[in-house]
Amino acid sequence: MPAPKNTFKQALAQGKRQIGCWMSFAEPTTAEVMGTAGFDWLVIDGEHAPNDIRSIRDQLIALANSSSHPVVRVPVGETWLIKMVLDAGAQTILVPIVESAEQARELVRACRYPPEGARGVGATSARATMYGSTQDYIQTADQEICLLVQVENRAGMAALDEILQVDGIDGVFIGPADLSTDMGHQGNSAAPEVRTTIADAMKRIRAAGKAPGILGTNDEATQAYLDMAPLFLAVGIDVMLLANAARALSAQWKSG
Repeated sequence: MPAPKNTFKQALAQGKRQIGCWMSFAEPTTAEVMGTAGFDWLVIDGEHAPNDIRSIRDQLIALANSSSHPVVRVPVGETWLIKMVLDAGAQTILVPIVESAEQARELVRACRYPPEGARGVGATSARATMYGSTQDYIQTADQEICLLVQVENRAGMAALDEILQVDGIDGVFIGPADLSTDMGHQGNSAAPEVRTTIADAMKRIRAAGKAPGILGTNDEATQAYLDMAPLFLAVGIDVMLLANAARALSAQWKSG
């Protein structure tokens, strides 16, 4: 039995736009609820949410029966950490703050088994193989791993064309908040200079045959990014959805 088909990676390769949402609660029950919403993909955020490898694993389990594909964002692009996340069953990895082609190549190696990569061959006892029941996993896993890198500062933008030439990178995610801050527009990712930079990056990513992605956290930003033709677009964050709905409900009934 081969590794499971990565439907998210397949959709990106076919040019089918995928709409997703961020998950920052770091709780399996919340992930399970989000998995019923109908999103194409959901991010388990290991960078800014209080996740560890066990909570990441538990959220992967919670999404196992959902049609929403889990994307795990690791806090940093370290090979040892990527190994753990892949063995926990993730098939799509999102890595923040990628600034060079050399860094991108090392991330590709971290996601692949030898001789092309550096992933440890120990998944037989891990969830990735359903504890040894996926007998052809090691022979077929590499082609089903989807690697997304985040370009989110001036250094990354300067190296973007070189990063895009790295074989094994499936998509490039632009981080508006980090990019705008690094460009001197703290808290203002809608600054014209930032929007122009993002739009140009989106075009270059698609021209290189990679999938461009981004996150919008309000309707104006999401529509602006949608007009730039991303292939994977996140349209919200679970914590913000709850917070905004709760505050609106409180204000509605306390104002009467």
